[in-house]
Amino acid sequence: MDLMKSLDISASAMRAQGTRLRIVAENLANANSTGETPNDMPYRRQVVSFESVLDRATGAHLVQVADVTADDSAFTRKYEPGHPSADAEGYVLYPNVNSLVEMMDMREAQRSYEANLSVVDIAKQMVMKTIDMLRT
Repeated sequence: MDLMKSLDISASAMRAQGTRLRIVAENLANANSTGETPNDMPYRRQVVSFESVLDRATGAHLVQVADVTADDSAFTRKYEPGHPSADAEGYVLYPNVNSLVEMMDMREAQRSYEANLSVVDIAKQMVMKTIDMLRT
């Protein structure tokens, strides 16, 4: 595999993980949001899915975001009768965002991003060593 192909693969993975980090940040930012009225639904957690795509020009299998979808798991119900968005029984719906799961997802995306950044750095070092060898 040539260096440009490995750089393309790493760059596509870094873009995909960057999108994943943005979605995780949105989920965390909305973890405690509720609807404005009793009939409004709260924020629904978003999930990123990836796919492998063949780049016909280079023959490399690149990573890209296939879709960002809503997580269909149940909302959390809490009894808060004084809350503005409480229903007739006094329950408020909260988003289906688990901060611990989001933090683990963020950490995994961060490590994947860093691993791909290391591949880019190593490829750059190999190019520099090749240029140095050609000079002598």
